[in-house]
Amino acid sequence: MLVVAGSMPRHVLVPVDDSDRSTDALEFTCREYPDATITALHVIDPGDFYAATGIEGGAVANYEEIQTQHEQRADALLEQTREEAAEFGCEIETDRVVGGISRSIVTYADEHDVDHITIGSHGRTGASRILLGSVAENVARRSSVPVTIVR
Repeated sequence: MLVVAGSMPRHVLVPVDDSDRSTDALEFTCREYPDATITALHVIDPGDFYAATGIEGGAVANYEEIQTQHEQRADALLEQTREEAAEFGCEIETDRVVGGISRSIVTYADEHDVDHITIGSHGRTGASRILLGSVAENVARRSSVPVTIVR
C-alpha cells in the first residue's frame, strides 16, 4: 500500500463478520488511522435466508422471521465490534446492509464517501479458494478506493 503524504484517509470502511480476521482488520484500522471516521459494516447475505427457509411439516418457513433473526445477530455483532474498537482505543460508527457481500461493500463505500477500505482475509488456499474466491480480492478488484487486506 502506498500512502502519499497528506493523503491519509478521512473515512475508512471495515467490513466485519464474526471472524478473527475482521477483528484484526479493525485493530489495524484503529491503530493506523486514529483520526479517520471508521465505519464497521456487516453485510447480511440474503442467500443465508434462503438456506434457512424450506419445507418443514408442509409449511414454508417464515422468511421475514428469518430475516429478523439475521438482523438481530448482525446488531449483536456490531455492538461487540463497537466494544472491541473501544478496547483498541477508537470510537466507530456501525451499519448493516442486506445483499451480496463483495458488491455491497463496494457500493456502500461509493455511496458513503469512504476513501479507504480495510478488510480481513480468511486466507483460503487451494480448491476452496478456486471454488469460493475471496471476498477481499473481489472487493480489491472492484473498489474505486484503496483497499488494505489484513491477513
